[in-house]
Amino acid sequence: MAKHRTHRTHSIAFKRQVVEEYLAGETLHGLARRHELSRTLIRIWVDKYETGAFDEDAEAASTLQEYEARIAALERLVGKQALELEFLRGAQRQGRPPRSAPMSVITGPKASPSPKDAD
Repeated sequence: MAKHRTHRTHSIAFKRQVVEEYLAGETLHGLARRHELSRTLIRIWVDKYETGAFDEDAEAASTLQEYEARIAALERLVGKQALELEFLRGAQRQGRPPRSAPMSVITGPKASPSPKDAD
């Protein structure tokens, strides 16, 4: 049966470290085994490294992207919670009878007469 691996993300610093170990003479097999990575992925990282994709500007841009994504997720969460609070406040204003209102265990609160019934 094949192993199912979860999707992992790696920092640019980690990718750079792995590539530099490879360029220093470490074998693909040894690196892949030690870091639990595929050899193909390491080859892709080496190609990107050689084109300058792992330089400090790219790392800063990647970090900024991660922060922006996290901020967007938190903003969505805050918006959702604000809507839930507004809904609950509205329900609270409309639904709660005064504590002094007569209640029956069987029927609940007594109905108040509507303006139509007053005629």
